[in-house]
Amino acid sequence: MDLGLKGRTAIVCAASRGLGRACAEALAAEGAEILLVARTAGPLEEAAAAIAGAHGATVRWVAADVATDAGIAAVVDACPDPDILVNNAGGPPPGDFRDWDRAAWHRALDANMLSAVLLVRATVDGMSARGFGRIVNITSSAVRAPLPILGLSNGARAGLTGFVAGLAREVARHGVTVNNLLPGTFDTGRLQANFEARAAREGRPVEEVRAASRRANPTGRFGDPAELGALCAYLCSPQAGYINGQNIVLDGGAHSSLA
Repeated sequence: MDLGLKGRTAIVCAASRGLGRACAEALAAEGAEILLVARTAGPLEEAAAAIAGAHGATVRWVAADVATDAGIAAVVDACPDPDILVNNAGGPPPGDFRDWDRAAWHRALDANMLSAVLLVRATVDGMSARGFGRIVNITSSAVRAPLPILGLSNGARAGLTGFVAGLAREVARHGVTVNNLLPGTFDTGRLQANFEARAAREGRPVEEVRAASRRANPTGRFGDPAELGALCAYLCSPQAGYINGQNIVLDGGAHSSLA
Protein backbone atom coordinates (compact mmCIF):
# COMPACT_ATOMS: atom_id res chain seq x y z
CA MET A 1 0.00 0.00 0.00
CA ASP A 2 1.24 3.45 -0.92
CA LEU A 3 0.62 5.57 2.18
CA GLY A 4 0.69 8.82 0.24
CA LEU A 5 3.47 10.39 2.31
CA LYS A 6 5.91 11.28 -0.46
CA GLY A 7 7.05 14.86 0.00
CA ARG A 8 5.45 15.22 3.43
CA THR A 9 7.66 16.65 6.15
CA ALA A 10 7.92 15.00 9.57
CA ILE A 11 9.46 15.90 12.91
CA VAL A 12 10.32 12.78 14.89
CA CYS A 13 11.49 13.18 18.49
CA ALA A 14 13.87 10.88 20.38
CA ALA A 15 14.68 9.52 16.95
CA SER A 16 18.31 8.45 17.15
CA ARG A 17 17.38 4.98 18.43
CA GLY A 18 14.58 2.76 19.68
CA LEU A 19 10.95 3.44 18.89
CA GLY A 20 11.55 6.97 17.62
CA ARG A 21 14.07 5.76 15.10
CA ALA A 22 11.70 2.99 14.00
CA CYS A 23 9.04 5.63 13.28
CA ALA A 24 11.55 7.73 11.34
CA GLU A 25 12.60 4.66 9.32
CA ALA A 26 9.00 3.80 8.44
CA LEU A 27 8.15 7.37 7.40
CA ALA A 28 11.34 7.69 5.35
CA ALA A 29 10.55 4.41 3.58
CA GLU A 30 7.28 6.02 2.46
CA GLY A 31 9.07 9.01 1.00
CA ALA A 32 8.60 11.55 3.78
CA GLU A 33 11.29 14.12 4.53
CA ILE A 34 12.44 13.67 8.11
CA LEU A 35 13.84 15.93 10.82
CA LEU A 36 15.35 13.74 13.53
CA VAL A 37 15.44 15.22 17.01
CA ALA A 38 17.34 14.03 20.08
CA ARG A 39 19.73 15.51 22.62
CA THR A 40 23.05 14.08 21.40
CA ALA A 41 24.56 15.01 18.05
CA GLY A 42 26.71 11.94 17.37
CA PRO A 43 23.98 9.27 17.38
CA LEU A 44 21.66 11.62 15.48
CA GLU A 45 24.17 12.16 12.71
CA GLU A 46 24.75 8.41 12.43
CA ALA A 47 21.02 7.67 12.37
CA ALA A 48 20.35 10.34 9.73
CA ALA A 49 23.04 8.95 7.45
CA ALA A 50 21.82 5.38 7.88
CA ILE A 51 18.16 6.20 7.25
CA ALA A 52 18.94 8.38 4.24
CA GLY A 53 21.19 5.70 2.81
CA ALA A 54 18.65 2.94 3.29
CA HIS A 55 15.65 4.77 1.88
CA GLY A 56 16.99 7.52 -0.35
CA ALA A 57 15.08 10.03 1.77
CA THR A 58 15.94 13.56 2.80
CA VAL A 59 16.88 13.27 6.46
CA ARG A 60 18.06 16.20 8.56
CA TRP A 61 18.70 16.37 12.27
CA VAL A 62 18.88 18.82 15.14
CA ALA A 63 20.33 18.15 18.57
CA ALA A 64 17.90 19.69 21.05
CA ASP A 65 16.34 19.00 24.41
CA VAL A 66 12.62 19.46 23.80
CA ALA A 67 12.03 19.59 27.55
CA THR A 68 13.36 23.17 27.32
CA ASP A 69 12.03 26.27 25.56
CA ALA A 70 15.33 26.65 23.71
CA GLY A 71 15.12 23.09 22.44
CA ILE A 72 11.59 23.52 21.15
CA ALA A 73 12.58 26.77 19.44
CA ALA A 74 15.48 25.00 17.72
CA VAL A 75 13.20 22.26 16.40
CA VAL A 76 10.58 24.69 15.10
CA ASP A 77 13.27 26.86 13.51
CA ALA A 78 14.62 23.79 11.68
CA CYS A 79 11.16 22.66 10.51
CA PRO A 80 8.55 25.40 10.94
CA ASP A 81 5.80 23.83 8.81
CA PRO A 82 5.70 20.07 9.38
CA ASP A 83 2.91 17.87 8.09
CA ILE A 84 3.67 15.24 10.74
CA LEU A 85 4.78 15.46 14.36
CA VAL A 86 5.83 12.35 16.27
CA ASN A 87 6.29 13.14 19.96
CA ASN A 88 8.44 10.70 21.88
CA ALA A 89 10.58 10.78 25.01
CA GLY A 90 12.21 8.25 27.25
CA GLY A 91 10.26 7.58 30.42
CA PRO A 92 11.30 8.85 33.84
CA PRO A 93 12.94 6.45 36.29
CA PRO A 94 10.85 3.92 38.23
CA GLY A 95 10.63 4.02 41.98
CA ASP A 96 8.54 4.76 45.05
CA PHE A 97 6.54 7.99 44.92
CA ARG A 98 7.57 8.70 48.51
CA ASP A 99 11.11 9.31 47.27
CA TRP A 100 10.20 11.84 44.55
CA ASP A 101 10.39 15.54 45.33
CA ARG A 102 8.79 18.39 43.40
CA ALA A 103 11.81 18.66 41.09
CA ALA A 104 11.45 15.00 40.06
CA TRP A 105 7.81 15.58 39.15
CA HIS A 106 8.67 18.69 37.19
CA ARG A 107 11.31 16.79 35.19
CA ALA A 108 8.79 14.06 34.36
CA LEU A 109 6.13 16.56 33.34
CA ASP A 110 8.56 18.55 31.20
CA ALA A 111 9.81 15.49 29.34
CA ASN A 112 6.68 13.38 29.03
CA MET A 113 3.84 15.88 28.88
CA LEU A 114 4.74 19.53 28.41
CA SER A 115 7.35 19.03 25.67
CA ALA A 116 4.69 17.33 23.52
CA VAL A 117 2.05 19.94 24.36
CA LEU A 118 4.38 22.80 23.44
CA LEU A 119 5.50 21.20 20.18
CA VAL A 120 1.85 20.69 19.29
CA ARG A 121 1.14 24.34 20.11
CA ALA A 122 3.95 25.40 17.80
CA THR A 123 2.80 23.30 14.82
CA VAL A 124 -0.89 22.42 14.92
CA ASP A 125 -2.32 25.75 13.71
CA GLY A 126 -0.13 25.60 10.60
CA MET A 127 -1.33 22.06 9.94
CA SER A 128 -4.92 23.22 10.30
CA ALA A 129 -4.41 26.15 7.94
CA ARG A 130 -2.94 23.84 5.29
CA GLY A 131 -5.74 21.29 5.73
CA PHE A 132 -3.57 18.31 6.66
CA GLY A 133 -1.70 17.22 9.75
CA ARG A 134 -0.85 14.12 11.70
CA ILE A 135 0.27 14.14 15.34
CA VAL A 136 1.30 10.86 16.94
CA ASN A 137 2.38 10.70 20.57
CA ILE A 138 4.30 7.65 21.75
CA THR A 139 3.35 7.21 25.39
CA SER A 140 3.11 3.88 27.26
CA SER A 141 0.77 0.98 27.89
CA ALA A 142 1.05 2.04 31.54
CA VAL A 143 -1.45 4.78 30.68
CA ARG A 144 -4.05 2.02 30.24
CA ALA A 145 -2.64 -0.35 32.89
CA PRO A 146 -0.58 1.68 35.38
CA LEU A 147 2.27 0.04 37.27
CA PRO A 148 2.97 1.25 40.83
CA ILE A 149 6.69 1.71 40.28
CA LEU A 150 6.05 3.91 37.22
CA GLY A 151 4.20 6.66 39.04
CA LEU A 152 6.12 9.50 37.37
CA SER A 153 5.39 8.08 33.94
CA ASN A 154 1.78 7.21 34.82
CA GLY A 155 1.07 10.75 35.95
CA ALA A 156 2.84 12.69 33.20
CA ARG A 157 1.66 10.52 30.32
CA ALA A 158 -1.90 10.40 31.61
CA GLY A 159 -1.85 14.19 31.62
CA LEU A 160 -0.80 14.21 27.96
CA THR A 161 -3.55 11.69 27.19
CA GLY A 162 -6.16 13.97 28.71
CA PHE A 163 -4.89 16.95 26.75
CA VAL A 164 -4.98 15.00 23.49
CA ALA A 165 -8.55 13.86 24.12
CA GLY A 166 -9.77 17.43 23.93
CA LEU A 167 -7.43 18.67 21.20
CA ALA A 168 -8.19 15.83 18.79
CA ARG A 169 -11.88 16.73 18.67
CA GLU A 170 -11.08 20.39 18.06
CA VAL A 171 -8.75 20.07 15.07
CA ALA A 172 -10.17 17.06 13.20
CA ARG A 173 -12.49 19.23 11.10
CA HIS A 174 -9.35 20.89 9.67
CA GLY A 175 -7.84 17.62 8.44
CA VAL A 176 -5.60 17.14 11.47
CA THR A 177 -5.66 13.94 13.53
CA VAL A 178 -4.07 13.32 16.92
CA ASN A 179 -3.50 9.81 18.25
CA ASN A 180 -1.43 8.07 20.90
CA LEU A 181 0.55 4.86 20.57
CA LEU A 182 0.87 2.96 23.86
CA PRO A 183 3.74 0.47 23.59
CA GLY A 184 4.30 -2.41 25.96
CA THR A 185 7.59 -4.33 26.06
CA PHE A 186 9.49 -3.61 22.87
CA ASP A 187 12.99 -4.93 22.28
CA THR A 188 14.94 -1.70 22.71
CA GLY A 189 18.04 -0.62 24.54
CA ARG A 190 15.89 0.96 27.22
CA LEU A 191 14.10 -2.32 27.86
CA GLN A 192 17.43 -4.07 28.27
CA ALA A 193 18.62 -1.38 30.68
CA ASN A 194 15.45 -1.87 32.73
CA PHE A 195 16.09 -5.62 32.87
CA GLU A 196 19.67 -5.02 33.99
CA ALA A 197 18.52 -2.70 36.78
CA ARG A 198 15.87 -5.17 37.90
CA ALA A 199 18.33 -8.06 37.83
CA ALA A 200 20.73 -6.08 39.99
CA ARG A 201 17.99 -5.27 42.51
CA GLU A 202 16.79 -8.87 42.71
CA GLY A 203 20.19 -10.57 42.51
CA ARG A 204 19.20 -12.56 39.43
CA PRO A 205 20.87 -13.09 36.04
CA VAL A 206 19.74 -10.58 33.43
CA GLU A 207 18.77 -13.27 30.95
CA GLU A 208 16.58 -14.94 33.56
CA VAL A 209 14.68 -11.69 34.10
CA ARG A 210 14.45 -11.11 30.36
CA ALA A 211 13.22 -14.65 29.66
CA ALA A 212 10.55 -14.45 32.36
CA SER A 213 9.21 -11.22 30.89
CA ARG A 214 9.19 -12.70 27.41
CA ARG A 215 7.28 -15.79 28.56
CA ALA A 216 4.73 -13.65 30.39
CA ASN A 217 3.55 -12.04 27.16
CA PRO A 218 0.78 -13.89 25.30
CA THR A 219 2.91 -13.82 22.15
CA GLY A 220 5.93 -15.27 23.92
CA ARG A 221 8.11 -12.47 22.61
CA PHE A 222 8.86 -8.76 22.77
CA GLY A 223 7.63 -6.27 20.22
CA ASP A 224 9.82 -5.39 17.25
CA PRO A 225 10.26 -1.59 17.02
CA ALA A 226 9.57 -1.86 13.28
CA GLU A 227 6.04 -3.02 14.11
CA LEU A 228 5.34 0.19 16.00
CA GLY A 229 7.02 2.23 13.26
CA ALA A 230 4.75 0.71 10.63
CA LEU A 231 1.63 1.59 12.59
CA CYS A 232 2.91 5.10 13.17
CA ALA A 233 3.43 5.55 9.43
CA TYR A 234 -0.09 4.31 8.72
CA LEU A 235 -1.61 6.71 11.26
CA CYS A 236 0.23 9.52 9.45
CA SER A 237 -1.29 8.59 6.09
CA PRO A 238 -4.34 10.09 4.37
CA GLN A 239 -5.93 6.63 4.57
CA ALA A 240 -6.02 6.96 8.38
CA GLY A 241 -7.88 10.25 8.36
CA TYR A 242 -10.88 8.82 10.25
CA ILE A 243 -8.75 7.51 13.13
CA ASN A 244 -8.62 10.31 15.65
CA GLY A 245 -8.29 10.77 19.40
CA GLN A 246 -7.39 7.12 19.95
CA ASN A 247 -5.09 5.39 22.43
CA ILE A 248 -3.78 2.34 20.60
CA VAL A 249 -2.11 -0.29 22.76
CA LEU A 250 0.70 -2.37 21.24
CA ASP A 251 1.57 -4.97 23.87
CA GLY A 252 0.93 -8.40 22.36
CA GLY A 253 -2.30 -8.69 24.35
CA ALA A 254 -0.60 -8.37 27.75
CA HIS A 255 -3.29 -6.03 29.02
CA SER A 256 -6.51 -8.00 29.34
CA SER A 257 -9.44 -5.65 28.76
CA LEU A 258 -12.53 -5.25 26.61
CA ALA A 259 -11.66 -1.59 25.93
